[in-house]
Amino acid sequence: MMIRTLRLRLWLAVFILGAASLMLSFDFAQAEGEGETVYVIPVEDTVERGMAAFLKRTTEEAKENGVDHIIFEVDTPGGRVDAAGEIGEIFQDLDIPNTAFVTSRAYSAGSYIALNADNIYMKPQATMGASGVINSDGTAADKKAQSAWISSMAAAAETNGRDPLYARAMADADIDLPDYGAPEGEFLTLGPGEAEEVGYAEGIVEDRNELLNELRLSGAEVVEQNPTLSENVARFLTDPVVIPILLSVASLGLVVELYSPGFGLPGTMGVTALVLFFYGHIVAGLAGYEAIILLVLGIGLIVAEFFLPGGIAGIAGVAAIVFSLMLSSADMGHMAMSIGIALLVTVIVSVILFKTMGLERGFFRHIILNDSTSSEQGYVSSVSRLDLIGLEGTAVTPLRPSGTAEFNGERLDVVTEGVFIGVNQKVKIMKTEGSRIVVRELKKEEETT
Repeated sequence: MMIRTLRLRLWLAVFILGAASLMLSFDFAQAEGEGETVYVIPVEDTVERGMAAFLKRTTEEAKENGVDHIIFEVDTPGGRVDAAGEIGEIFQDLDIPNTAFVTSRAYSAGSYIALNADNIYMKPQATMGASGVINSDGTAADKKAQSAWISSMAAAAETNGRDPLYARAMADADIDLPDYGAPEGEFLTLGPGEAEEVGYAEGIVEDRNELLNELRLSGAEVVEQNPTLSENVARFLTDPVVIPILLSVASLGLVVELYSPGFGLPGTMGVTALVLFFYGHIVAGLAGYEAIILLVLGIGLIVAEFFLPGGIAGIAGVAAIVFSLMLSSADMGHMAMSIGIALLVTVIVSVILFKTMGLERGFFRHIILNDSTSSEQGYVSSVSRLDLIGLEGTAVTPLRPSGTAEFNGERLDVVTEGVFIGVNQKVKIMKTEGSRIVVRELKKEEETT
């Protein structure tokens, strides 16, 4: 009986150990994320609308493919507030668990993007914060823009259960947090230890593999997403610094082309710059076909201006091109500034070129008379016929005060000293000034016999 009891207990122990082993094995497999898929999406360099278009494409692709987790690897100095806002909306609409992995910097708009993620992990040397709003010229934004941005930062933190105080301090220098290296007058920037302390980071990891272990996804399939060539080009072409350069090259090239024979390098550069501008903005989702139609219409009207009187076509063409540029911009103020820079550069460079190259070539050679007559070429503007002085003749036509008179059988165009002389009246040549012959009416007593 005792032996049977011992055997029963032994089998029971084996069963329990086996079940426990199976459960541990199952939990371990689940913890490692076998059979799951993780997308790794980079959030790098300047935040602009091209980045927003890239993140929109990749997150939609993740939804379609049933991805289990998305890791956003963040390393950015910041960028445009409007682009950051669009990216924030992408995160907020994302129902896939996601993590922001700050590998180096998450400044300004980058910190806002990270705060919109479900989880934040940081490398030991990474930093996050310094999110004050500045204008494109480097000056502080107006109070209205700053207030809106501070509220957005705080809302992003609160949405994911983080204390909004630190998000506000990242964007508002008036908040005093000396314990975290941000006394009043300085924006808050958190290192990984400080971020973990205040609940802005779930942990500190050395690399992606350690992060996957922390997320219990080390066995998952990792799929890296990278921008396509067109997306990289679009991100470059929509950079706020590149836009005024493209517009300057376009306007200067087209203006210089008008003064160059045929269609050459300046015109090619101008057209190429315009094509690149609109290509980048179309790929980034900023420009539609209505902007292209307006551009083509504007160019056509400017060309027509050379053949139509009045100037209306030219003015309408310029307005259409400017309007097409405005339609392609997410920031009207920046686009207006870019157009202003382009016009200023064009005027300055054109003046320099035209002073050195002149206007004797190109399209305007058809409408500007550049030929001249000179004595070196055998031309004489006029001959003063001093031999005519003193000759007497008869007015063939009324002189009012100009007309025609005949002297010794030669008809000449003459002018009086300002008085009217009737036809058939006797006149005398008083002086000659080049081709101008001045006559005076002869009274009866003055006529020679």
